[in-house]
Amino acid sequence: MKDNFSHRAAEYARFRPGYPAALFDFLFAQCRQFNCAWDCATGNGQIAAVLAEQFRQVEATDISENQLRNALLRHNIRYRVAAAEQFVYIENTFDLVTVGQAAHWFDLEKFYAEVLRVLKPGGLLALVGYGLLKIDEATDIVIGHLYRDILDDYWDPERRLVDAALATIPFPFQEIQLPEMASEYRWTPEHLLGYLSTWSAVGHYEKQTGNNPLDEAFVAALRKAWGNEPVKTVRFPIFGRIGRHTAGHFQRHRRDAETRS
Repeated sequence: MKDNFSHRAAEYARFRPGYPAALFDFLFAQCRQFNCAWDCATGNGQIAAVLAEQFRQVEATDISENQLRNALLRHNIRYRVAAAEQFVYIENTFDLVTVGQAAHWFDLEKFYAEVLRVLKPGGLLALVGYGLLKIDEATDIVIGHLYRDILDDYWDPERRLVDAALATIPFPFQEIQLPEMASEYRWTPEHLLGYLSTWSAVGHYEKQTGNNPLDEAFVAALRKAWGNEPVKTVRFPIFGRIGRHTAGHFQRHRRDAETRS
């Protein structure tokens, strides 16, 4: 798994969007028990902190020590450095496993093997994320130009999975359709620029060219498109692959893995 965010962990914690209450209401309605949850690739613990309100114990892992230093602390969350594909825990432990905006970085075959091992039969896996933000027509054009034109060659190939809302990945679970929903915020232009600075492609661009793509020309174009309003509504569409661990899906996954090997 790539670590594109350790060097900007503080900015990540400050500027990255979270997930709406509707998402957690939906997930909790699907859960059968609330003993233990695992938030994989937890980052700064945004999802883990919400899970801690419902579950007796939350295990939260990430490959980045810097991210975990900025994590939200709760008495029933245990943070540890661990890769998604190498989570050492006993079998049939978790009622829910969550991954927020990170599954596209995983070796999914190995990760799924871990999930199927540690998730209780009937337990839930939720791979969730958010798409490109929307504000208004003028601002969206400027951000779209940055995203698709300026940074096009600087996104990791895995980003295509996010653009496809994870629809193209294998998913060996009994799938549950996620309702349409979004996260909405009231942001200033400064907060928007702070968020854009956390994009992995921005970091790649700076490293490879020595220049900041969020330069004076871009900031001027963004502010012109934004206009005189001090704050605007920023909307992030939420997507996800939600599935239940059933014996039939586990057995099929095992047979497929044995066939490939």
